[in-house]
Amino acid sequence: MREMRFSDLHTVEAIEQAVQADPWNESQFRDSMTAGHICLVEETVEGVRGYAVLMPAVDTADILTIAVAPGYQRQGMGGQLLAAMLEWARSHNMRRIFLEVREGNLPAIALYNANGFRKIGVRRGYYRASLGREDALIMCRELVFH
Repeated sequence: MREMRFSDLHTVEAIEQAVQADPWNESQFRDSMTAGHICLVEETVEGVRGYAVLMPAVDTADILTIAVAPGYQRQGMGGQLLAAMLEWARSHNMRRIFLEVREGNLPAIALYNANGFRKIGVRRGYYRASLGREDALIMCRELVFH
């Protein structure tokens, strides 16, 4: 795992287009990098195969996106990206980490639940969908410091 580079953006956008119903474009990833968001990629010998973007604030952070390329899903890469985001947030004294997930994205919801996230709300019609709009579950995880 490493920081995303501008040279990764074409590949990251291609993954995004392949797996997201309402994908970001290359410019949005570039904007996140320029804004100082935490942008990581997971790389195999074949190249970048997953990525995650975290937006830190004062003492909380928001996971903006996590995605894994088709053919590499369900192999633990999403969990590794999530763990890296959680570790970054802990090491920078974030108290909570938030995210939104499509209500119908059951594999992602299961991953987040397994990693201590809990549903705290719903954003009605938040995501564009093929047949209108889809609700987003707002999830949160409290981070414990030792």
